[in-house]
Amino acid sequence: MTTDEDAFDVLIIGTGAAGLSTALHLADRYRVCMVCKGPLTEGATLYAQGGISAVLDQQDSLESHVADTLEAGAGLCDPEVVRAIVADGRAQIEWLIDSGVPFTRSESLDGYAYHLTREGGHSHRRVIHAADETGRAVEITLEGMARQHPNIEIREHHIAVDLISAAKLGRTPDRCLGAHIMDQRNQQVAAVAARCTVLATGGAGKVYLYTSNPDVATGDGIAMAWRAGCSVANMEFIQFHPTCLYHPEARTFLITEAVRGEGGQLLLPDGERFMKRFDEREELAPRDIVARAIDHEMKRLGAESLFLDISHRPPEFIEKHFPNVLATCQSFGIDIRKEPIPVVPAAHYLCGGVMTDVMGRTSLRGLYAVGETACTGLHGANRMASNSLLECLVIARNTAADISEQVTSVPAPTALPGWDESQVTDSDEDIVVAHNWEELRRFMWDYVGIVRTDKRLQRARRRVDLLHTEISEYYGNFRINSDLIELRNL
Repeated sequence: MTTDEDAFDVLIIGTGAAGLSTALHLADRYRVCMVCKGPLTEGATLYAQGGISAVLDQQDSLESHVADTLEAGAGLCDPEVVRAIVADGRAQIEWLIDSGVPFTRSESLDGYAYHLTREGGHSHRRVIHAADETGRAVEITLEGMARQHPNIEIREHHIAVDLISAAKLGRTPDRCLGAHIMDQRNQQVAAVAARCTVLATGGAGKVYLYTSNPDVATGDGIAMAWRAGCSVANMEFIQFHPTCLYHPEARTFLITEAVRGEGGQLLLPDGERFMKRFDEREELAPRDIVARAIDHEMKRLGAESLFLDISHRPPEFIEKHFPNVLATCQSFGIDIRKEPIPVVPAAHYLCGGVMTDVMGRTSLRGLYAVGETACTGLHGANRMASNSLLECLVIARNTAADISEQVTSVPAPTALPGWDESQVTDSDEDIVVAHNWEELRRFMWDYVGIVRTDKRLQRARRRVDLLHTEISEYYGNFRINSDLIELRNL
Protein backbone atom coordinates (compact mmCIF):
# COMPACT_ATOMS: atom_id res chain seq x y z
CA MET A 1 0.00 0.00 0.00
CA THR A 2 1.03 3.62 -0.52
CA THR A 3 2.71 5.27 2.46
CA ASP A 4 2.76 8.99 3.28
CA GLU A 5 6.31 9.04 1.92
CA ASP A 6 4.96 7.88 -1.44
CA ALA A 7 2.14 10.45 -1.79
CA PHE A 8 2.70 13.71 -3.68
CA ASP A 9 0.84 16.51 -5.37
CA VAL A 10 2.61 15.81 -8.68
CA LEU A 11 4.56 12.79 -9.93
CA ILE A 12 6.86 13.48 -12.91
CA ILE A 13 8.35 10.46 -14.68
CA GLY A 14 11.42 11.61 -16.59
CA THR A 15 14.01 14.30 -15.88
CA GLY A 16 15.02 15.90 -19.16
CA ALA A 17 14.31 19.51 -20.08
CA ALA A 18 10.54 18.90 -20.23
CA GLY A 19 10.31 17.13 -16.88
CA LEU A 20 12.67 19.47 -15.03
CA SER A 21 10.97 22.59 -16.40
CA THR A 22 7.55 21.30 -15.36
CA ALA A 23 8.82 20.52 -11.87
CA LEU A 24 10.48 23.90 -11.40
CA HIS A 25 7.33 25.77 -12.48
CA LEU A 26 5.31 23.81 -9.87
CA ALA A 27 7.63 23.32 -6.93
CA ASP A 28 7.13 26.69 -5.23
CA ARG A 29 3.53 25.66 -4.46
CA TYR A 30 3.37 21.86 -4.59
CA ARG A 31 5.24 18.72 -3.51
CA VAL A 32 6.81 17.12 -6.56
CA CYS A 33 8.38 13.68 -6.99
CA MET A 34 10.69 13.16 -9.98
CA VAL A 35 11.58 9.65 -11.12
CA CYS A 36 14.41 8.75 -13.52
CA LYS A 37 15.89 5.45 -14.67
CA GLY A 38 19.52 6.46 -14.29
CA PRO A 39 21.30 9.56 -12.99
CA LEU A 40 19.08 12.64 -13.10
CA THR A 41 20.77 14.08 -16.18
CA GLU A 42 20.70 10.90 -18.29
CA GLY A 43 18.36 11.54 -21.19
CA ALA A 44 18.14 12.99 -24.68
CA THR A 45 18.41 16.62 -23.49
CA LEU A 46 21.97 16.04 -22.30
CA TYR A 47 23.03 15.08 -25.83
CA ALA A 48 21.17 17.82 -27.73
CA GLN A 49 23.85 19.86 -29.45
CA GLY A 50 22.28 22.34 -31.85
CA GLY A 51 20.13 24.74 -29.86
CA ILE A 52 16.64 26.13 -29.34
CA SER A 53 14.69 27.83 -32.11
CA ALA A 54 12.88 31.07 -31.33
CA VAL A 55 12.20 34.38 -33.04
CA LEU A 56 14.83 36.58 -31.40
CA ASP A 57 16.27 38.67 -34.23
CA GLN A 58 14.61 41.76 -35.67
CA GLN A 59 15.06 40.40 -39.20
CA ASP A 60 13.00 37.31 -38.31
CA SER A 61 9.26 36.98 -37.68
CA LEU A 62 6.74 34.66 -36.07
CA GLU A 63 5.11 34.19 -39.46
CA SER A 64 8.38 32.96 -40.94
CA HIS A 65 9.01 30.49 -38.10
CA VAL A 66 5.45 29.18 -38.38
CA ALA A 67 5.73 28.80 -42.17
CA ASP A 68 9.06 26.97 -41.93
CA THR A 69 7.66 24.57 -39.33
CA LEU A 70 4.55 23.83 -41.37
CA GLU A 71 6.63 23.13 -44.47
CA ALA A 72 9.00 20.80 -42.62
CA GLY A 73 6.03 18.89 -41.19
CA ALA A 74 4.76 18.03 -44.69
CA GLY A 75 1.31 19.49 -44.12
CA LEU A 76 0.54 17.37 -41.05
CA CYS A 77 1.26 19.96 -38.33
CA ASP A 78 -1.61 21.61 -36.44
CA PRO A 79 -1.27 25.29 -37.47
CA GLU A 80 -2.87 26.61 -34.27
CA VAL A 81 -0.52 24.56 -32.11
CA VAL A 82 2.49 25.66 -34.17
CA ARG A 83 1.55 29.30 -33.77
CA ALA A 84 0.95 28.99 -30.02
CA ILE A 85 4.30 27.30 -29.36
CA VAL A 86 6.32 29.59 -31.63
CA ALA A 87 4.73 32.69 -30.09
CA ASP A 88 5.93 31.68 -26.61
CA GLY A 89 9.52 30.99 -27.64
CA ARG A 90 11.09 34.30 -26.61
CA ALA A 91 9.56 34.13 -23.12
CA GLN A 92 11.01 30.66 -22.53
CA ILE A 93 14.46 31.70 -23.75
CA GLU A 94 14.37 34.65 -21.35
CA TRP A 95 13.44 32.26 -18.52
CA LEU A 96 16.47 30.10 -19.33
CA ILE A 97 18.76 33.14 -19.48
CA ASP A 98 17.43 34.34 -16.13
CA SER A 99 18.00 30.81 -14.78
CA GLY A 100 21.66 31.02 -15.77
CA VAL A 101 21.98 28.97 -18.96
CA PRO A 102 25.29 30.13 -20.54
CA PHE A 103 24.25 30.75 -24.14
CA THR A 104 26.99 31.79 -26.59
CA ARG A 105 27.26 35.56 -26.84
CA SER A 106 27.25 37.42 -30.14
CA GLU A 107 30.46 39.13 -31.22
CA SER A 108 28.48 41.80 -33.06
CA LEU A 109 27.44 44.97 -31.27
CA ASP A 110 24.38 45.21 -33.48
CA GLY A 111 21.26 43.09 -33.10
CA TYR A 112 20.58 40.33 -30.57
CA ALA A 113 23.02 39.88 -27.68
CA TYR A 114 23.43 36.13 -28.25
CA HIS A 115 24.78 34.30 -31.28
CA LEU A 116 22.06 32.82 -33.50
CA THR A 117 22.76 30.07 -36.00
CA ARG A 118 20.71 28.69 -38.86
CA GLU A 119 19.82 25.04 -39.30
CA GLY A 120 18.01 22.83 -41.81
CA GLY A 121 14.52 24.02 -42.73
CA HIS A 122 14.93 27.48 -41.18
CA SER A 123 14.82 30.53 -43.44
CA HIS A 124 16.49 32.77 -40.83
CA ARG A 125 19.10 32.57 -38.10
CA ARG A 126 16.95 31.81 -35.06
CA VAL A 127 18.71 29.04 -33.15
CA ILE A 128 20.19 30.19 -29.84
CA HIS A 129 22.85 27.85 -28.50
CA ALA A 130 25.57 27.23 -25.94
CA ALA A 131 28.46 26.39 -28.30
CA ASP A 132 27.63 22.86 -29.52
CA GLU A 133 26.44 21.55 -26.14
CA THR A 134 23.15 23.40 -25.68
CA GLY A 135 21.30 20.45 -24.21
CA ARG A 136 24.00 19.85 -21.62
CA ALA A 137 23.98 23.53 -20.63
CA VAL A 138 20.19 23.51 -20.19
CA GLU A 139 20.12 20.16 -18.38
CA ILE A 140 22.92 20.98 -15.93
CA THR A 141 21.40 24.38 -15.12
CA LEU A 142 17.91 22.98 -14.48
CA GLU A 143 19.32 19.99 -12.60
CA GLY A 144 21.10 22.29 -10.16
CA MET A 145 17.91 24.25 -9.53
CA ALA A 146 15.88 21.07 -8.99
CA ARG A 147 18.37 19.53 -6.56
CA GLN A 148 18.32 22.68 -4.45
CA HIS A 149 14.53 22.99 -4.29
CA PRO A 150 13.07 21.71 -0.99
CA ASN A 151 9.76 20.70 -2.58
CA ILE A 152 11.30 18.43 -5.24
CA GLU A 153 12.13 14.85 -4.28
CA ILE A 154 14.34 13.12 -6.86
CA ARG A 155 14.39 9.33 -7.11
CA GLU A 156 17.27 8.29 -9.33
CA HIS A 157 17.71 4.72 -10.60
CA HIS A 158 13.96 4.11 -10.41
CA ILE A 159 11.89 2.89 -13.36
CA ALA A 160 8.14 3.25 -13.82
CA VAL A 161 6.42 -0.11 -14.34
CA ASP A 162 2.87 1.02 -15.10
CA LEU A 163 0.38 3.77 -14.39
CA ILE A 164 -2.32 3.24 -11.79
CA SER A 165 -5.74 4.41 -12.94
CA ALA A 166 -9.08 4.46 -11.15
CA ALA A 167 -10.50 2.13 -13.80
CA LYS A 168 -7.84 -0.50 -13.05
CA LEU A 169 -8.95 -0.44 -9.41
CA GLY A 170 -12.65 -0.59 -10.27
CA ARG A 171 -13.24 3.01 -9.23
CA THR A 172 -15.13 5.78 -11.01
CA PRO A 173 -14.70 8.27 -12.53
CA ASP A 174 -11.53 7.21 -14.26
CA ARG A 175 -8.38 9.26 -13.72
CA CYS A 176 -4.67 8.68 -13.22
CA LEU A 177 -3.83 8.07 -9.55
CA GLY A 178 -0.06 7.56 -9.79
CA ALA A 179 2.25 4.73 -10.84
CA HIS A 180 4.06 1.62 -9.70
CA ILE A 181 7.77 2.46 -9.51
CA MET A 182 10.63 -0.05 -9.18
CA ASP A 183 13.86 0.76 -7.36
CA GLN A 184 16.46 -0.76 -9.69
CA ARG A 185 18.96 -1.20 -6.88
CA ASN A 186 16.86 -3.74 -4.96
CA GLN A 187 14.08 -4.61 -7.46
CA GLN A 188 11.41 -3.47 -4.99
CA VAL A 189 8.22 -1.98 -6.46
CA ALA A 190 6.30 0.79 -4.64
CA ALA A 191 2.98 2.45 -5.44
CA VAL A 192 3.49 6.22 -5.72
CA ALA A 193 0.27 8.23 -5.50
CA ALA A 194 -0.21 11.72 -6.92
CA ARG A 195 -3.00 14.16 -7.67
CA CYS A 196 -1.49 14.65 -11.14
CA THR A 197 1.07 12.62 -13.09
CA VAL A 198 3.33 13.90 -15.89
CA LEU A 199 5.01 11.63 -18.44
CA ALA A 200 8.33 13.07 -19.63
CA THR A 201 10.18 9.89 -20.56
CA GLY A 202 11.37 10.95 -24.02
CA GLY A 203 11.20 8.93 -27.22
CA ALA A 204 11.78 5.35 -28.34
CA GLY A 205 14.97 5.44 -30.40
CA LYS A 206 16.29 2.23 -28.82
CA VAL A 207 13.75 0.27 -30.87
CA TYR A 208 16.30 0.69 -33.69
CA LEU A 209 19.72 -0.88 -34.01
CA TYR A 210 21.33 2.48 -34.79
CA THR A 211 20.21 5.57 -32.91
CA SER A 212 21.55 8.83 -31.53
CA ASN A 213 19.39 8.33 -28.43
CA PRO A 214 20.70 7.30 -25.01
CA ASP A 215 19.96 3.82 -23.66
CA VAL A 216 17.00 5.10 -21.61
CA ALA A 217 14.95 5.99 -24.73
CA THR A 218 12.65 2.95 -24.68
CA GLY A 219 9.23 4.56 -25.10
CA ASP A 220 8.19 3.95 -21.49
CA GLY A 221 5.75 6.83 -21.11
CA ILE A 222 4.06 6.20 -24.44
CA ALA A 223 3.61 2.49 -23.71
CA MET A 224 2.26 3.11 -20.21
CA ALA A 225 -0.18 5.74 -21.46
CA TRP A 226 -1.39 3.43 -24.24
CA ARG A 227 -1.96 0.58 -21.78
CA ALA A 228 -3.95 3.02 -19.62
CA GLY A 229 -6.25 3.77 -22.56
CA CYS A 230 -4.77 7.03 -23.83
CA SER A 231 -4.73 7.89 -27.51
CA VAL A 232 -1.40 7.81 -29.35
CA ALA A 233 -0.71 9.17 -32.83
CA ASN A 234 1.90 9.43 -35.60
CA MET A 235 4.09 6.64 -34.24
CA GLU A 236 5.26 5.91 -37.79
CA PHE A 237 6.94 9.31 -38.04
CA ILE A 238 10.46 8.52 -36.84
CA GLN A 239 12.97 11.19 -37.72
CA PHE A 240 16.38 9.91 -38.75
CA HIS A 241 19.17 12.37 -38.10
CA PRO A 242 21.22 12.52 -41.28
CA THR A 243 24.66 13.03 -39.76
CA CYS A 244 25.85 10.76 -36.98
CA LEU A 245 29.53 9.92 -36.60
CA TYR A 246 30.50 6.66 -38.27
CA HIS A 247 33.47 4.92 -36.69
CA PRO A 248 33.92 1.23 -35.79
CA GLU A 249 34.97 2.08 -32.24
CA ALA A 250 32.38 4.79 -31.59
CA ARG A 251 28.90 4.62 -30.23
CA THR A 252 26.68 6.67 -32.50
CA PHE A 253 27.52 10.32 -31.85
CA LEU A 254 25.36 13.03 -33.38
CA ILE A 255 27.06 15.67 -35.53
CA THR A 256 25.00 18.76 -34.83
CA GLU A 257 22.79 20.30 -37.51
CA ALA A 258 24.65 23.55 -36.93
CA VAL A 259 27.72 22.19 -38.74
CA ARG A 260 25.68 22.25 -41.95
CA GLY A 261 24.09 25.51 -40.88
CA GLU A 262 27.53 27.10 -40.75
CA GLY A 263 28.56 25.88 -44.19
CA GLY A 264 29.32 22.17 -43.77
CA GLN A 265 29.15 20.28 -47.07
CA LEU A 266 27.98 16.70 -47.62
CA LEU A 267 30.32 14.73 -49.88
CA LEU A 268 30.43 11.37 -51.64
CA PRO A 269 33.54 9.22 -51.05
CA ASP A 270 35.14 10.79 -54.16
CA GLY A 271 34.63 14.30 -52.75
CA GLU A 272 31.65 15.25 -54.95
CA ARG A 273 28.78 17.25 -53.45
CA PHE A 274 25.38 15.66 -54.14
CA MET A 275 22.57 17.38 -52.22
CA LYS A 276 21.64 19.66 -55.12
CA ARG A 277 20.25 16.61 -56.93
CA PHE A 278 17.74 16.12 -54.12
CA ASP A 279 16.73 19.61 -52.97
CA GLU A 280 17.52 23.18 -54.00
CA ARG A 281 18.28 24.03 -50.35
CA GLU A 282 21.10 21.48 -50.49
CA GLU A 283 22.60 20.86 -47.03
CA LEU A 284 20.01 23.16 -45.42
CA ALA A 285 17.04 21.03 -46.49
CA PRO A 286 14.97 19.51 -43.65
CA ARG A 287 16.37 16.44 -41.95
CA ASP A 288 14.09 13.88 -43.57
CA ILE A 289 15.16 14.97 -47.05
CA VAL A 290 18.86 14.96 -46.16
CA ALA A 291 18.63 11.57 -44.42
CA ARG A 292 16.88 9.97 -47.40
CA ALA A 293 19.45 11.48 -49.77
CA ILE A 294 22.36 10.07 -47.77
CA ASP A 295 20.65 6.68 -47.46
CA HIS A 296 19.99 6.63 -51.23
CA GLU A 297 23.60 7.45 -52.11
CA MET A 298 25.03 4.95 -49.62
CA LYS A 299 22.91 2.15 -51.09
CA ARG A 300 23.61 3.23 -54.68
CA LEU A 301 27.36 3.20 -54.10
CA GLY A 302 27.51 0.40 -51.55
CA ALA A 303 29.28 2.84 -49.23
CA GLU A 304 29.55 2.34 -45.48
CA SER A 305 29.31 6.09 -44.91
CA LEU A 306 29.39 9.47 -46.62
CA PHE A 307 31.21 12.60 -45.41
CA LEU A 308 30.47 15.99 -43.87
CA ASP A 309 33.18 18.60 -44.43
CA ILE A 310 33.59 21.83 -42.44
CA SER A 311 37.38 22.03 -42.91
CA HIS A 312 37.10 25.00 -45.30
CA ARG A 313 36.09 27.21 -42.34
CA PRO A 314 38.89 28.81 -40.28
CA PRO A 315 40.22 26.56 -37.50
CA GLU A 316 39.47 29.26 -34.92
CA PHE A 317 35.80 29.31 -36.00
CA ILE A 318 35.50 25.53 -35.67
CA GLU A 319 37.20 25.53 -32.26
CA LYS A 320 34.83 28.20 -30.95
CA HIS A 321 31.53 26.93 -32.36
CA PHE A 322 32.03 23.16 -32.32
CA PRO A 323 34.36 22.29 -29.44
CA ASN A 324 32.47 19.14 -28.48
CA VAL A 325 32.31 17.78 -32.03
CA LEU A 326 35.99 18.64 -32.51
CA ALA A 327 37.07 16.90 -29.30
CA THR A 328 34.96 13.79 -29.87
CA CYS A 329 36.13 13.34 -33.45
CA GLN A 330 39.74 13.92 -32.39
CA SER A 331 39.38 11.11 -29.85
CA PHE A 332 38.79 8.80 -32.83
CA GLY A 333 41.64 10.20 -34.88
CA ILE A 334 39.58 12.61 -37.01
CA ASP A 335 40.62 16.28 -37.10
CA ILE A 336 37.58 18.11 -38.48
CA ARG A 337 39.71 21.23 -39.06
CA LYS A 338 41.63 19.33 -41.74
CA GLU A 339 39.45 16.45 -42.96
CA PRO A 340 35.80 15.49 -43.47
CA ILE A 341 33.73 13.58 -40.91
CA PRO A 342 32.39 10.11 -41.87
CA VAL A 343 28.63 10.17 -41.24
CA VAL A 344 25.56 7.91 -41.48
CA PRO A 345 21.88 8.45 -40.63
CA ALA A 346 20.49 7.09 -37.34
CA ALA A 347 17.11 7.07 -35.61
CA HIS A 348 16.90 10.35 -33.75
CA TYR A 349 13.44 11.64 -32.83
CA LEU A 350 9.87 10.36 -32.51
CA CYS A 351 7.47 12.92 -33.98
CA GLY A 352 4.45 11.01 -32.66
CA GLY A 353 3.54 9.97 -29.14
CA VAL A 354 0.76 10.38 -26.59
CA MET A 355 -1.86 12.74 -27.99
CA THR A 356 -2.12 15.96 -25.97
CA ASP A 357 -3.38 19.49 -26.35
CA VAL A 358 -1.16 22.54 -25.90
CA MET A 359 -1.67 22.29 -22.14
CA GLY A 360 -0.12 18.81 -22.09
CA ARG A 361 -3.41 17.11 -21.22
CA THR A 362 -3.93 13.51 -22.38
CA SER A 363 -7.29 11.77 -22.77
CA LEU A 364 -6.98 10.38 -19.21
CA ARG A 365 -7.83 12.90 -16.50
CA GLY A 366 -4.93 13.70 -14.22
CA LEU A 367 -2.34 12.50 -16.73
CA TYR A 368 -0.12 14.84 -18.76
CA ALA A 369 2.62 14.23 -21.32
CA VAL A 370 5.42 16.62 -22.27
CA GLY A 371 8.46 16.65 -24.53
CA GLU A 372 9.19 13.85 -26.97
CA THR A 373 6.71 11.58 -25.17
CA ALA A 374 3.85 13.77 -26.41
CA CYS A 375 2.30 14.37 -29.81
CA THR A 376 1.07 17.95 -29.63
CA GLY A 377 0.68 18.60 -33.35
CA LEU A 378 3.80 20.78 -33.61
CA HIS A 379 5.98 18.48 -35.70
CA GLY A 380 3.70 16.74 -38.19
CA ALA A 381 5.55 14.15 -40.27
CA ASN A 382 9.00 15.64 -39.62
CA ARG A 383 10.47 17.82 -36.87
CA MET A 384 12.33 20.94 -37.88
CA ALA A 385 15.76 21.29 -36.30
CA SER A 386 15.84 22.77 -32.77
CA ASN A 387 12.05 22.88 -32.42
CA SER A 388 12.15 20.03 -29.88
CA LEU A 389 13.64 21.92 -26.94
CA LEU A 390 11.32 24.81 -27.77
CA GLU A 391 8.34 22.46 -27.46
CA CYS A 392 9.70 21.00 -24.20
CA LEU A 393 9.89 24.43 -22.59
CA VAL A 394 6.58 25.83 -23.81
CA ILE A 395 4.45 22.75 -23.10
CA ALA A 396 6.13 22.28 -19.70
CA ARG A 397 5.16 25.82 -18.73
CA ASN A 398 1.60 25.26 -20.02
CA THR A 399 1.30 21.92 -18.22
CA ALA A 400 2.42 23.43 -14.94
CA ALA A 401 -0.13 26.22 -15.35
CA ASP A 402 -2.95 23.74 -16.00
CA ILE A 403 -1.95 21.54 -13.07
CA SER A 404 -1.89 24.60 -10.82
CA GLU A 405 -5.49 25.32 -11.78
CA GLN A 406 -6.66 21.73 -11.36
CA VAL A 407 -4.68 20.23 -8.51
CA THR A 408 -6.44 21.87 -5.57
CA SER A 409 -9.79 20.45 -6.71
CA VAL A 410 -8.38 16.91 -6.85
CA PRO A 411 -8.73 14.85 -3.64
CA ALA A 412 -5.54 14.14 -1.74
CA PRO A 413 -3.76 10.95 -2.87
CA THR A 414 -5.30 7.85 -1.31
CA ALA A 415 -3.75 4.50 -0.47
CA LEU A 416 -2.99 2.47 -3.58
CA PRO A 417 -2.48 -1.30 -3.70
CA GLY A 418 1.07 -2.59 -3.72
CA TRP A 419 2.71 -4.64 -6.45
CA ASP A 420 1.46 -8.25 -6.53
CA GLU A 421 4.20 -10.85 -7.07
CA SER A 422 2.30 -13.78 -5.56
CA GLN A 423 1.83 -15.55 -8.91
CA VAL A 424 5.32 -15.17 -10.39
CA THR A 425 8.74 -16.79 -9.92
CA ASP A 426 12.35 -15.88 -10.58
CA SER A 427 13.36 -16.32 -14.21
CA ASP A 428 16.00 -18.87 -15.13
CA GLU A 429 16.04 -17.84 -18.81
CA ASP A 430 17.04 -14.16 -18.97
CA ILE A 431 18.69 -14.94 -22.31
CA VAL A 432 15.19 -14.88 -23.82
CA VAL A 433 14.88 -11.16 -23.04
CA ALA A 434 18.33 -10.36 -24.41
CA HIS A 435 17.69 -12.32 -27.62
CA ASN A 436 14.27 -10.76 -28.22
CA TRP A 437 15.68 -7.28 -27.59
CA GLU A 438 18.40 -7.78 -30.21
CA GLU A 439 16.00 -9.31 -32.73
CA LEU A 440 13.50 -6.46 -32.35
CA ARG A 441 16.08 -3.72 -32.89
CA ARG A 442 17.62 -5.43 -35.91
CA PHE A 443 14.42 -6.15 -37.86
CA MET A 444 13.05 -2.70 -37.05
CA TRP A 445 16.18 -1.18 -38.62
CA ASP A 446 16.05 -3.49 -41.65
CA TYR A 447 12.30 -3.38 -42.32
CA VAL A 448 10.90 -0.23 -40.67
CA GLY A 449 13.77 2.18 -41.24
CA ILE A 450 14.36 5.21 -43.44
CA VAL A 451 12.80 3.61 -46.54
CA ARG A 452 9.84 1.25 -46.05
CA THR A 453 7.87 -1.02 -48.38
CA ASP A 454 4.66 -2.99 -47.90
CA LYS A 455 6.59 -6.26 -48.05
CA ARG A 456 9.11 -5.14 -45.42
CA LEU A 457 6.35 -3.89 -43.13
CA GLN A 458 4.44 -7.18 -43.44
CA ARG A 459 7.56 -9.11 -42.46
CA ALA A 460 8.10 -6.83 -39.50
CA ARG A 461 4.46 -7.20 -38.38
CA ARG A 462 4.73 -11.00 -38.26
CA ARG A 463 7.84 -10.79 -36.12
CA VAL A 464 6.34 -8.14 -33.82
CA ASP A 465 3.26 -10.32 -33.22
CA LEU A 466 5.45 -13.28 -32.30
CA LEU A 467 7.67 -11.25 -29.97
CA HIS A 468 4.64 -9.63 -28.33
CA THR A 469 3.24 -13.06 -27.45
CA GLU A 470 6.55 -14.25 -26.01
CA ILE A 471 7.13 -11.09 -23.99
CA SER A 472 3.58 -11.07 -22.59
CA GLU A 473 3.97 -14.68 -21.41
CA TYR A 474 7.33 -13.89 -19.84
CA TYR A 475 5.97 -10.76 -18.11
CA GLY A 476 3.06 -12.72 -16.66
CA ASN A 477 5.12 -15.59 -15.28
CA PHE A 478 8.36 -14.12 -13.93
CA ARG A 479 9.51 -11.35 -11.62
CA ILE A 480 10.19 -8.17 -13.51
CA ASN A 481 13.50 -6.42 -14.06
CA SER A 482 14.50 -3.29 -15.97
CA ASP A 483 15.34 -5.11 -19.21
CA LEU A 484 11.96 -6.84 -19.28
CA ILE A 485 10.08 -3.62 -18.49
CA GLU A 486 11.84 -1.76 -21.30
CA LEU A 487 11.45 -4.58 -23.83
CA ARG A 488 7.73 -4.81 -23.04
CA ASN A 489 7.40 -1.07 -23.60
CA LEU A 490 9.21 -1.14 -26.94
